[in-house]
Amino acid sequence: MTAAETTSERGREARPAVSVVVPCYNGGRFLDALMRSLTRQTYRDFEIVIVDDGSRDPATLHKLSALGGAARVIRQENAGPSAARNAGVRAARADVLFMLDCDDTIEPSFLAETVPLLQASPADVGMVFSDIRLSGAESGISTRYFNRFDLLFTNTLSSGLVMRRCAFDAAGGYDEAMRDGYEDWDFSLRLARAGYRGVRLAKPLYIYQIASAAAPSRSTEIDSKRLYAALWRNIRERHAESYTVPAMLRQWRESRNSTGRVPLWKGIAAYLLALVLPDAVFNLMIAHLHRGARADRPDVAPGRGAPAASPLTQS
Repeated sequence: MTAAETTSERGREARPAVSVVVPCYNGGRFLDALMRSLTRQTYRDFEIVIVDDGSRDPATLHKLSALGGAARVIRQENAGPSAARNAGVRAARADVLFMLDCDDTIEPSFLAETVPLLQASPADVGMVFSDIRLSGAESGISTRYFNRFDLLFTNTLSSGLVMRRCAFDAAGGYDEAMRDGYEDWDFSLRLARAGYRGVRLAKPLYIYQIASAAAPSRSTEIDSKRLYAALWRNIRERHAESYTVPAMLRQWRESRNSTGRVPLWKGIAAYLLALVLPDAVFNLMIAHLHRGARADRPDVAPGRGAPAASPLTQS
C-alpha cells in the first residue's frame, strides 16, 4: 500500500459514523445540558458540529469557546436555523446525520437505538425518530409518527431526525428563506416527496425543551403572534402539487394504514377553511382547537409551545 493509500485509508477510518449537527443562536445557557447528554451516550462513534449562527450573547460566545476539542464550532453571520443546519451538514463528515437543537437533550440510549435501526432499515427509510419527552414549561410525552397524508396538515415528525445523508441531499436541505418557522415541516414534506419514509422508535428518548413566557422560542412566538394561517399558506404554496384535491385524495388512499390519525374529512375541511377564512379568523380557530386538544390530553401538562400533534388528529 502506498503512502497516499495509507493516508486515504486512515482518513476513512477516522470518519465518524454519525454527525450530530447543532444550530446555536444565543443558546449558551443550554450548552452544558446538551453536552452532558451527548457525553452520556452509550453509542460513541459520533462527532459534534455546532454552528454558531451569529450569536452576540457574551455568555454564549464564552461557552462555545470553552468547548475546545469536545465539538467543532463553525461560525457564521446570523442567517436563521435552516442556514445553520445546512452549514453544519456541509461540515459534517458522517453519512448519518442527527439534527439536535441546542436547547434540547437526548437520553443516553438515543443514538444506540436509533442509529442501528436506521442502518438496518430498507433504503427508502430516510429517517428514524423517537417520541418526545417534554421538559420546561410543559411536561408529558408527545408521540411522533410518519404518514404522508397527515403530514400535509401537521408536522408529525418535528425535532430530532436521525437521517441518511443521501436523504438530506435528495430533499435539498432546509429552506434558508423560511426564517419565521415551520422550516422543519417543509423539510419533512420534501423528504416525503423525494420518496423517503420515516420509522418511529416508540420510546420518548428525545427531550424537547418548552420555552417559558419569560424566554419565548420561535414556537411560542408562532403561537402568540397567531402565525398559523400565514405559515401554513407558505407551506401550501411551496408544495402546491401536493395540495390539490386529487393529490390529497391519492395520498389519503395510499396512506390508509395504522399510522394515520387525520380523518379525510377533517383534512379537506381544514384546507378549504384556510382558503376561504380571513387569517385572523383561521388563527383563532386553530388556537381554540390547540387549547382544547391540550385540555383533552392527560399526558401533557398545561403550557405553551409543545410540538404536539395537530388538533385535526383528535377524533
